[in-house]
Amino acid sequence: MAGGGIQTSPGSNKAYPGNLTLYVTFTCIVAGMGGLIFGYDIGISGGVTSMDSFLKDFFPSVYLKQAADTTTSQYCKFDSQILTMFTSSLYLAALMSSLVASTVTRKLGRKLSMLFGGILFSVGALVNGCAMAVWMLILGRILLGFGIGFANQAVPLYLSEMAPYRYRGSLNIGFQLSITIGIFVANILNYFFDKIKGGWGWRLSLGGAVVPALIITAGSLVLPETPNSMIERGNIEEARVKLKRIRGIDNVDEEFYDLIMASEASKKIKHPWRNLLQRKYRPQLTMAILIPFFQQLTGINVIMFYAPVLFKTIGFKGQASLVSAVVTGTINVIATCVSIYGVDKWGRRFLFLEGGTQMLICQVVVAIFIGIKFGIDGNPGNLPQWYAIVVVLFICIYVSGFAWSWGPLGWLVPSEIFPLEIRSAAQSITVSVNMIFTFIIAQVFLTLLCHLKFGLFLFFAFWVVIMTAFIYVFLPETKNIPIEEMVVVWKKHWFWSRFMGDVEYPSGVEMNKRGDLVHKV
Repeated sequence: MAGGGIQTSPGSNKAYPGNLTLYVTFTCIVAGMGGLIFGYDIGISGGVTSMDSFLKDFFPSVYLKQAADTTTSQYCKFDSQILTMFTSSLYLAALMSSLVASTVTRKLGRKLSMLFGGILFSVGALVNGCAMAVWMLILGRILLGFGIGFANQAVPLYLSEMAPYRYRGSLNIGFQLSITIGIFVANILNYFFDKIKGGWGWRLSLGGAVVPALIITAGSLVLPETPNSMIERGNIEEARVKLKRIRGIDNVDEEFYDLIMASEASKKIKHPWRNLLQRKYRPQLTMAILIPFFQQLTGINVIMFYAPVLFKTIGFKGQASLVSAVVTGTINVIATCVSIYGVDKWGRRFLFLEGGTQMLICQVVVAIFIGIKFGIDGNPGNLPQWYAIVVVLFICIYVSGFAWSWGPLGWLVPSEIFPLEIRSAAQSITVSVNMIFTFIIAQVFLTLLCHLKFGLFLFFAFWVVIMTAFIYVFLPETKNIPIEEMVVVWKKHWFWSRFMGDVEYPSGVEMNKRGDLVHKV
C-alpha cells in the first residue's frame, strides 16, 4: 500500500507479512523438545519414589511405614522430609541457575543456554543412575536442576521470537507439549522398569533422563539463532538474511526495522534487572511473578510429582498406581494438543478462564469423595474399585483442564509480553518464581497431605478461584499481536494504562479518537 492513510485492524494493527514455513516449524519443534527434560523429570521422580526397591535402598523407614505399618494414617505414610528433598532439591537448583542463564541468554544467545542445559542435565542423569547413597541422589538432582534452569530460560524465548506472530501461541505451546510427553514417557518407563527382577529398575528410570538431555544438546548445536538475538549481539546483516528465511519472503523490512528499533532501545538499558522495577514495566513484572506463582498453586504438581503415591493413598496398590499415573499422563498430552489447536483461535483469556473453572469443580468433587471415604483418620478399609475409578476420572478431568490452560499458558504468556530490553531478565524472574514455588510445594506437599488430609484439595481450589478472578480482571488478550508490538495491549487496558503514560507507541502506531490502535501504511 502507498500513501499516508490509516488502516485499522484487530490487535496491535501491525500485520507483518510472512508464512509458516517448514523451516521455522522444524526449528520450533526441535527447540520445543527442550521441554522433554523437564517433563521426564516430573514424571520419573514421582514414580521412582513409589517403587519399593528404591525406598528399600535409600528410604527404608518410609518403606516400612507404608508397607507394614497399619497404625499410621494413609495420609501420612509418605511423610518424609528427606524423601521430598530428593524431589524438590532440583527446583531450588533450577532457581539459582536461571539467574545465571539470563546473562548467558542475553549476551551469548539462546542456543548456548540450551546447550548448557542439555549438558548439565546429562551429567545429573548419570550421577542419579549410578547413585549409591542419598547424597549422590541429591547431587544428581541439583545438576538436573541446573540444566532445567538454563533450558526453561531459553526455550520459551526462542520459540516466541522465531514463530510468526499469528502462530506464536501454537508453536510456543510445543514446549509444554514436550513437557507432557516427557511425563507420559516417564510414567510408562516407570511401570515397566518396576517389573525388573532384582530391584534395580529405578536406576534405568533415573539414568534414562540422559536420552532427552542428549536430544536438547544435539538440537542446540543444529538450530539457528533467533534474529532478535543476532541483532542484540550486533550481527545485523546476518539477522536480515535469517529473518527472510524464517518468514519465507524477501520483504521483511517492516518487521526487521522494528527489531532494530527494539534492539537499539535495549542497548540503552545497562542494568535490565534494575530497569524491571521501572513504573512502565509494572504490568509485565506483575505477570512475570503472579502467573508462575499461580501456576504452581493450581495443585497440578500434587498430581504429577506424586501421582503414583497419591493413587496408593486413595486405595490403588503397587503397579495399579503406576498405571493410573500413565492414564493421567495420556490425558495430559491429548489436552495439550487441544491448547495448541485453540490458543490462537480462542485466545489466552478464554482458555485460562475455562480451565480454571474446570479445575475448581474437579478439586471440590475429589475432596468430597476422598473425605467421605477416608474421613479424618485416613483409613478407608476396603475401598470399592468403582469408588477409586470415580476419583481417578475427576483427577483426569482436572488434568485436562490444566493441560489446555495454566500448563502451556503459564509459559507462553510471560515469554511473549516483555520488550527486548528486559526480556532475558524478565524470563529469569518467571523461571525463578516458578521454580521456587515448585520447590516449596514439592517440599511441603506430603506434610500438608498428612495434616490437611482431603482438605488439601480445597486449599488448592481456593487458590484457583483467586487466580481465575485475577486473569479475568487484569490480563489483556495477547493473541495475534507481534511480540515487538505488545506494548499496545497495556496502553489500552483499563488498569495498566495508568502505568504506561511515558511509553511511546511502536513506530507507525497511534490511537484514534475512538480509542482504537491504528497504524499508518
